[in-house]
Amino acid sequence: MDLESLYRKALALEPLSMEEGSYLYRHAPTHDLIYLGNELRQLHVPSKKVTWQIDRNVNITNVCISGCKFCNFHTGLHSNNAYITTFPEYRQKVEELERYGGDQLLLQGGLHPKLGLEFYVNLFTQLKSAFPNIRLHALGPPEIAHIAKIDGLSNSEVLQKLVESGLDSLPGAGAEILVDRVRKRISPGKPDSQSWLDVMAEAHKMGLVTSATMMIGHVETIEERVEHLIKLRDLQNLKPTNAPGFVNFIVWTFQGKGTMLEKEGITPHVTDEEYIRTIAISRIMLNNIKNIQASWLTVGIEVAQVCLHAGANDLGSIMIEENVVSSAGAKYRTDAYGIQKAIADAGFEPQLRNQRYEFVDLPKCEYSRIYSLNELKNHPVNPAG
Repeated sequence: MDLESLYRKALALEPLSMEEGSYLYRHAPTHDLIYLGNELRQLHVPSKKVTWQIDRNVNITNVCISGCKFCNFHTGLHSNNAYITTFPEYRQKVEELERYGGDQLLLQGGLHPKLGLEFYVNLFTQLKSAFPNIRLHALGPPEIAHIAKIDGLSNSEVLQKLVESGLDSLPGAGAEILVDRVRKRISPGKPDSQSWLDVMAEAHKMGLVTSATMMIGHVETIEERVEHLIKLRDLQNLKPTNAPGFVNFIVWTFQGKGTMLEKEGITPHVTDEEYIRTIAISRIMLNNIKNIQASWLTVGIEVAQVCLHAGANDLGSIMIEENVVSSAGAKYRTDAYGIQKAIADAGFEPQLRNQRYEFVDLPKCEYSRIYSLNELKNHPVNPAG
């Protein structure tokens, strides 16, 4: 297989096959992949702006029956540590989010065996009533499929009720690797890959904004990563013309500390270079998804900065709160200043966005503000301390 012909095909935004993508992944020099990723980024997002967001990831519950071996956050229904977040706790968390200038809640829980559609409808309705300006980026395909199973409903019926009660967008949670060999190995109780795709297909038909994700560095092969990307690309091709579909794609690395996979001898094995290559390959394979996000939370700011030159155009959220990945060893942290500084230091212009990737101004608030490029370049540390 000829690399140069594959490069030309990629730059023409032609879809690469499984064999072609896998060949690039294994054989293309890193500097070539970085070049291709950057060129394609400029085709999709022709500007020096790199986007970021302020949101808060709140866990609805820590009870989950999916049995994911990469997660040590979940617990059983009758555990002494089991909880369901109360509304007073939500109120405190949202009020703090607003003080940071954020307007989005990323709500995730798990596959709780007792919580059906009525619970989530009531929760979303209550949150929207108390905080009408807060956007709910909530649940994920496995949770939607689980709720549908509990209540004997279709995915579309569940999604419609949730949208009516306040759901604004659907995260790409629970994708991991969309290959059932892998899913049976790392998340035996979670819906299969086709179920994940089916929920997203319904969300796209309804015009919901959605995200796509991939977790690498555990038991998957290079070919299975490429298969995952092709399934996302194929589904994006099926969305209605005017539907947003997948507005972004995020690849993050398996964090193994204290997980069942670690106890089984599976440890995280993605090098910095491999992650950068994966960002570039994602940009190449996903010729119909506009925004690629680098996961600073799992690889660190420095690696994420390099990814901005390899195809990524987004650094995601400052994540005022995040519990699941952090509980498995993700140790990186940043704030509004830090993420803007990182973007500027990488040679780009930071731009706050919402989940639709619309540019927004940061409102006046207690903890966050937009800095000029001059301020960012001349202050090596956070001027607010």
